[in-house]
Amino acid sequence: MEKDIILKVENLSKQYRLGLVGTGTLGHDLNRWWSKIRGKEDPYLKIGESNDRSRKGESEYVWALKDINFDVERGEVVGIIGKNGAGKSTLLKILSKVTGPTTGEIKTKGRIASLLEVGTGFHPEMTGKENVFLNGAILGMTKKEIQSKLKEIVEFSGCERYIDTPVKRYSSGMTVRLAFAVAAHLDPDILVVDEVLAVGDAEFQKKAIGKMQDISNSQGRTVLFVSHNMAAVKSLCTRAIVLQHGKTVFEGETHKAVDFYLKSDEANTQAHYINKKPNKSSDILEVSMRDDQNNICGLFGFEEQIILQVKLKVSQDIVEYGSVGFRIRDQFERVVFSSEIDLHQFIKKDGNYIANVKFPKAVLLPSEYRVIIGYHVPNKEKIRSLFDVVDFKIEETGTIFHKYQGVDFGCVMLDCKWSMNSVKN
Repeated sequence: MEKDIILKVENLSKQYRLGLVGTGTLGHDLNRWWSKIRGKEDPYLKIGESNDRSRKGESEYVWALKDINFDVERGEVVGIIGKNGAGKSTLLKILSKVTGPTTGEIKTKGRIASLLEVGTGFHPEMTGKENVFLNGAILGMTKKEIQSKLKEIVEFSGCERYIDTPVKRYSSGMTVRLAFAVAAHLDPDILVVDEVLAVGDAEFQKKAIGKMQDISNSQGRTVLFVSHNMAAVKSLCTRAIVLQHGKTVFEGETHKAVDFYLKSDEANTQAHYINKKPNKSSDILEVSMRDDQNNICGLFGFEEQIILQVKLKVSQDIVEYGSVGFRIRDQFERVVFSSEIDLHQFIKKDGNYIANVKFPKAVLLPSEYRVIIGYHVPNKEKIRSLFDVVDFKIEETGTIFHKYQGVDFGCVMLDCKWSMNSVKN
């Protein structure tokens, strides 16, 4: 059976020049023009570097995207995932014709509706209803088509009471509700959605994801979905593409793509520490976060095993009295929990040792965490204190919590023992 390809991306690349716009670009523009009329390749395409923000580059040109290729069939929901700066939003902006590619081309069948940023295409002085007509017109709809969908759009957005109020008085959540309602109800062939749903509350996120599933399943529409919410990607997308430094590093089934992203080297850069100048006698030599396969790992699913590994140098005088402990601190600077052990419980002589600390499974809720480690002789000697020595993050990947997305459950979820007995009235 022949595939119905609605979107085809071939050798797509986007290059940007770093620095202030308009500074020193005239000479570059002349060089490009001269190369073009001679039928030569753009000379600056050869000197661009990959968009790796973790290191200092040599060139003032960077590739936000480089040689991206993929096809999307009609009715597919494709997730695009990756760290900040991977090129996800740049790709969607090119697909939505907000900006043009440097090289390559895009072939599409039908109309594309985009929801890239909160309030894109909305005029703050116009009312919500007027902005529905304005946004619909931008998306290529006639006034008659918009009128036929107006009641449905307003009801879905939940902004009926404020629909005749200027948008400048809307909250960001109300704005994104209305913008999504317009984009989703005006029957696009391809709906392009960036991470804007994160602005909405838990109820609206659930409602929006349900609408996108309905668009795909019952209406046969195509959805391109960018999100850092792995649970939403898993529940919504039929397959996913992983971007890293502007390049495609994985394309395939959604659960495999999410696993690849969670275990990627890029996600693990903050999960490993090496002490390059240790003390001669006793010290902390190395700290890392590990998975159950002993791989360095900075991203975990809620139900995955998390292991803190600490390599210690222990002198004989420290064996009997030394202690090592750690604290886990969340993104709001709150200490979530602590743990400490006395060395003499495990060792009897000097040497180098590796301590593996297994965290209880399914306890730390999805969030970002940092580790503080202390190595000391209590009330006598501080050998080494390391603040925020390694970072790790727990992602929601589709467990029981995905239906409560956006609800603050605190830091930990405990498996308490519940009991329930019937009683007579």
